Amino acid sequence: MSVEGTWDLSVATPIGKIEATVELLRRDGVLTGVALAASEEVPLSDVTLDGDRLTWQQSVNKPMRLNLAFAVTVTGDTMTGTSRAGRLPASKVTGERRADRAVAGR
Repeated sequence: MSVEGTWDLSVATPIGKIEATVELLRRDGVLTGVALAASEEVPLSDVTLDGDRLTWQQSVNKPMRLNLAFAVTVTGDTMTGTSRAGRLPASKVTGERRADRAVAGR
């Protein structure tokens, strides 16, 4: 299964919906990526694809400093799952891959 490309995500958090973009690519056989949201670009870490289950971790500084763990199921060009920040309740994540599948500028 290929998950490479640009994904538009929506995360339903307790403080409201957050829109983000995740760019995933494979370099030397290793899945890597970055997340862009709230004028912040952060690298993804521990990006793992196991069947249709995709997981990764990232840190954010806006709207507050958090370490996030994502766990989603990828079906074609859509993903659904959760994002969790420590002990906080999980937030629902939905995403859709952009049609061009190209990772711009990377």
